[in-house]
Amino acid sequence: IEVQIIGDEQGNIIHLFERDCSIQRRHQKVIEMAPAWSLPKELRQNICDAAVKLMKNVNYLNAGTVEFLVDENEKDFYFIEVNPRIQVEHTVTEMVTGIDLVKAQVKVASGERLPFNQNDIQINGSAIECRINAEDPSKNFMPQVGKVRYLYFPVGNLGMRIDSDLYAGWEITPFYDSMIAKVISLGQDRHEAIEKVKRLLSEMLITGVKTN
Repeated sequence: IEVQIIGDEQGNIIHLFERDCSIQRRHQKVIEMAPAWSLPKELRQNICDAAVKLMKNVNYLNAGTVEFLVDENEKDFYFIEVNPRIQVEHTVTEMVTGIDLVKAQVKVASGERLPFNQNDIQINGSAIECRINAEDPSKNFMPQVGKVRYLYFPVGNLGMRIDSDLYAGWEITPFYDSMIAKVISLGQDRHEAIEKVKRLLSEMLITGVKTN
């Protein structure tokens, strides 16, 4: 479970609630969700409060993420690390809060005060992100290289988003991370978010290289 944090030069530090990043392969996140749908309300508040307290103690400036492990009883949680940057999965937080995190990060980096306070941040709905990786599932997810021959990203409805710089003719090399796109959906609840992301995944088409 990770908490999205942002702080400005004036000492204001707030959280934008949490994300569930439990679905991983080889310690690499594959599917992320906001909010963490299974967390009890009290535990969610305790984790977010702990993240803010930690970052205030170090006078944190920037967007960032505080990561925790939650045990099986969903009562106790343990600090892992801080990632002092925008994360790949920041998109699901943007979807459920309506906050442009990259824009906010640029503002605080230039010395501006945060344009919102903690009470302004509300969760509306449920969001899911799926990472699209150039890898072969039939060969233990071996990374793939080659030229993208054909590409179709479906034009989404409200609450559907695809982030990528991929295009037909793009040459995928072995020198970078295998992630080539992110597919994100927002629903009124988790069920709707799942149905939307399933539709996006079923309609998108990438040929020339194998993907997950």
